[in-house]
Amino acid sequence: MVDEEIPRDNRWAVALAVVGIALLALIWEWAHPTVVAFGVASAIVFIVMTLFYLGLSYQGTRSRLYGLKPITTRMPAVSQPKGHVHFRTKMFWTIGVLLTYFLLTNIYLFGVDQATVIDLFASYRAILAGAQGTLMHLGIGPIVTGSIIMQLFTGAKIINLDLTDDEDKGTYQGTQKVLVIAMIFIEAVPQVFGYLTPSASLVTSLGQVSPGNGLLLGNAIIIAQLVFGSYLVFLMDEVVSKWGIGSGISLFIAAGVSQQIIQGTLNWVPQTPGAAISAANPPSGTIPKTIYFFTHFSASQMASGGWELVLLRAPNPIIALVGTAAIFFLVAWTESTRIELPLSHAESRGARGRYPLRLIYASNIPVILMSALLANVSVFTILLWTNPTLVHFPLIGHQWWIGSYPTAAQASLMGVSQTQPLTGGAYYFSTVNGLEAWLLPILNYQQYGSFLVGHAWWQGLIHVGVYFGAMVGGSILFAKFWIQTTNMGPEAVARQIEASGMQIPGFRREPRVLRRVLERYIPVITVISGAAVGALAAGADLIGTLGNASGTGVLLMVGIIINLYEAMGREQLMEMNPLLRRFLGGET
Repeated sequence: MVDEEIPRDNRWAVALAVVGIALLALIWEWAHPTVVAFGVASAIVFIVMTLFYLGLSYQGTRSRLYGLKPITTRMPAVSQPKGHVHFRTKMFWTIGVLLTYFLLTNIYLFGVDQATVIDLFASYRAILAGAQGTLMHLGIGPIVTGSIIMQLFTGAKIINLDLTDDEDKGTYQGTQKVLVIAMIFIEAVPQVFGYLTPSASLVTSLGQVSPGNGLLLGNAIIIAQLVFGSYLVFLMDEVVSKWGIGSGISLFIAAGVSQQIIQGTLNWVPQTPGAAISAANPPSGTIPKTIYFFTHFSASQMASGGWELVLLRAPNPIIALVGTAAIFFLVAWTESTRIELPLSHAESRGARGRYPLRLIYASNIPVILMSALLANVSVFTILLWTNPTLVHFPLIGHQWWIGSYPTAAQASLMGVSQTQPLTGGAYYFSTVNGLEAWLLPILNYQQYGSFLVGHAWWQGLIHVGVYFGAMVGGSILFAKFWIQTTNMGPEAVARQIEASGMQIPGFRREPRVLRRVLERYIPVITVISGAAVGALAAGADLIGTLGNASGTGVLLMVGIIINLYEAMGREQLMEMNPLLRRFLGGET
């Protein structure tokens, strides 16, 4: 469908132009911006209104998203390989992208005052595969958020697309790219309002070039770097998906979490860098910390509090090491647990096989999406409480029941970060970090009540219940959406088996019959899969993990490594026998 063939109702242009002018007038009267700031606002309004026009003015018989084709068909993209990509080439691209990712996590943002950086994603840094204050500051957040929105809209039938149709699927993917770019800007712009502050020297230098606009230009430079880094992550994900092995997003998550776990196990730097090592400031890693206490504390000192510091108290207690190891084994076991449907070839007698339906059928994607959703909830509640503009937003701005956060002085006094929610929904949906955040206060509230940041022990229990329930319920919901949007539902699997020439012994070789058989298993396994990954992730958070990698991070890392190992095995198998590519999903 070329641009000239797209039917449009041009009356929408007039209506949206009026809305855009009204928005600009409101911005001018409300904020009184400088000429440069008003120019930036005008450009943003123009882009948004153009996107609305392209979608709303479409008058064809298909989804309105087809109206965005003038943009989606022209967006930069990594080209698809024209034939089979050899295993060595895939390994080269995968390793190259991984090394590039580690390089980018060590390139700090130019012009940022690193001493004043506040990490809005601190509690979810592991699963967002980013690094605070670097080009990877946003990590995979915009990509995952765009995917969440598209899945929710598709699952709720707000977006009417048939993802089994190639043209509809192409439109879906193109629209998702546009949405990801929009989310990059949506997540990048709020960062400069008190969280990534331009250095005084940069503001002064820019003020000499453009008097009165030093701060604005400094913020623009930071936003441009964030956008560049996030879009680079987006392209690297495409490179891995098309030319490498597995998924780029999964690869980045596994790399970041592995780094945190190794640091949490072996790091000998004290908890407060620069200060002398002591009982109040022990080494950060589990093994150096344990060795320090065993070599510096007597038996009586260990009995009177040393064992508690080694086993239960942050940073990186032994219970976190045990919990991380337990998650390793549990995930490995659940990944290997499956139901295998017997298959036979319709034409070749004796040719038999099995179609595996894993217990973790929807993989680890649902828990990624749920954790990213909670991360975005955390970010927006922080902005609503602290942003000088959003605090005045009617009904939800600066409301304790949505979420309140400590000032710098309060955070220092309480020993928490400025991103730690104190009240409201943000508190109850926030991540529970280890036993000291809930179990120790319940066992001895008088001594450990401060860990609940002003809450009673029963409120801590409600926090645990709400967080655990949200992770399990949300993962189930996203698991259902995921299998529908990735052709893993009963109907799609039935077509795949039928196209391969296989059938279930004792049943007719017909997609409808296969679908009815698969409907007995796939919907149930999907719910169990979502509940299992959600419970494992939340349970690990309650126990605590090494390097504060989060239960979700550990769960994802183990699952990703297992899936990557199996993907490498399939690639090698297809290298040896090209006839297997058709059944395994490779190129013919």
